[in-house]
Amino acid sequence: MAQFHVLAVDDSIIDRKLIEALLRTSSYQVTVVDSGSKALEFLGLHDDDDDDEAVIPISLIMTDYSMPGMTGYDLLRKIKKSKSVKDVPVVIMSSENVPSRVDRCLEEGAEEFFMKPVQLSDVRKLKPHMLKGRAKGGVQPKIYKRKACMKENQSPNKARKLCDNNVLEVM
Repeated sequence: MAQFHVLAVDDSIIDRKLIEALLRTSSYQVTVVDSGSKALEFLGLHDDDDDDEAVIPISLIMTDYSMPGMTGYDLLRKIKKSKSVKDVPVVIMSSENVPSRVDRCLEEGAEEFFMKPVQLSDVRKLKPHMLKGRAKGGVQPKIYKRKACMKENQSPNKARKLCDNNVLEVM
């Protein structure tokens, strides 16, 4: 069964541990880094070359807004300008409720803006964004078709139609 992979970016070790625990509780694969520059490195993006390929498929990126060196907003902008990971959904987190900051991040392409501490109810909002990211060209799900069982008095055309309509998405 394919799993969603979340990259969590936060300079606070306490917040990283909390986010990691919440994501793992929800059965997500998690990679945590402590800065925007390490996130870009992990994603295969570098300041001098935004055309690099992402090495590890990521379903969603969660990043703190306030970090030294590179803010979550700066990271969001670099991700959305890249060719390889621009369709990966990004969620911004902050302990400061600044409406203009929230609006700016959402306008720049963030899917959500969560207030810290992040709650399990927040994490439950992530899956639709990851599914949408897949549809836009992110990590593609594997598709399997089930074989339709023909009954004795069932026509072959009806069995073929059942088989064609019976598609499972593996996540």
